[in-house]
Amino acid sequence: MLGFLLVNLFVLGTIVGSLLNVCIHRLPLEKSIVWPGSRCGQCFQAIRWYDNIPLLSYLILRGRCRSCGARFSSRYFLIELLTGVCFAGLFYLEVVRDVHGLDPQGIQALRIERLTLPSWPAWVVFGFHAILVCFLIVASFCDLDYREIPFSITIPGTVIGLVGAVLFPWPWPYPYTHDGRFVPALAVKDMRAGEPWWEANPNLGPKPGLYPWPFWGPLPAWFGEGGNWQTGLVTGLLGALVGTLLLRIIRFLFGLGLGIEALGLGDADLMMMAGGFLGWQPIVVAFFVGVFVGLVFGVIQLVVSGDNMMPFGPSLAVGVVVTFLCWYWIGPRVQMPFFNSFVVLCLAVLGGVLMFVASYVLRIMRM
Repeated sequence: MLGFLLVNLFVLGTIVGSLLNVCIHRLPLEKSIVWPGSRCGQCFQAIRWYDNIPLLSYLILRGRCRSCGARFSSRYFLIELLTGVCFAGLFYLEVVRDVHGLDPQGIQALRIERLTLPSWPAWVVFGFHAILVCFLIVASFCDLDYREIPFSITIPGTVIGLVGAVLFPWPWPYPYTHDGRFVPALAVKDMRAGEPWWEANPNLGPKPGLYPWPFWGPLPAWFGEGGNWQTGLVTGLLGALVGTLLLRIIRFLFGLGLGIEALGLGDADLMMMAGGFLGWQPIVVAFFVGVFVGLVFGVIQLVVSGDNMMPFGPSLAVGVVVTFLCWYWIGPRVQMPFFNSFVVLCLAVLGGVLMFVASYVLRIMRM
């Protein structure tokens, strides 16, 4: 049954990847993704449905137009393959391997005779993150092609993330218990009433849900006990706000220090969209993971082509995916600073000063 599900999800991913190809090609040019249908860029003949089957048609036609023989870019094939692998891999990691720790007893499943099927909350978790991955793929390849990420991608993505935050507020799919913290039975004696989350044992941190953490903890009294639309809305809004402000402030500081534009506004919009899906704490971590990924990509590009200019969007997208998949291990290690307002403020000021100094040093080195 697992193999059957993975194969079908891979096929579904390739079909979605075909749509993503259309979005990547048309949205930066402000063209409709619905009309006209797929056409050859050389002879402008409509591509027949049997020549538009993901992966298979490209292999059968050897990447050429049936009418005029013009060669299609291999990237169409690669994006369909990438999306299919992402769908199957995401399902395996989130539902089968339960990397988020949402179900300590194993897959929450509906068992029908000899068949084992994931429960509907498992499908929601997978589907919500699959949508985010699709938006990240489109944004990344638009950034690679045009050095910009259109609003027509990030704004709908942000809205979908906020709708998800309202419909599935933290700690969905579980009820709010033990003031929002996951408390193993043997560790209850280690808790203190009213204890701030940043003082707690990391093993007693926020209970995971579709959204890894709430916007703060313990929640203010006027938010009730969590699990309501108010908590979800504020979690999503703060995620989007911190995502865009973080990149805009860094862009300003690096521009001030370097004397040239260092980041595009599309990067800030990408993080705004991802913040609506994840909340503000994972987005801050995702930025630093993305910086590391960008350094690796940058060194490779510098060695291969001698060019040190590269779009930052793909690195940020990889950072976002790595962060939400690994948050079960990352979260306990960053629990203390993220729930202590004084530490958050100090780290923000210190980080801003260090970024400005680093950018100014780079400016002197370039001169």
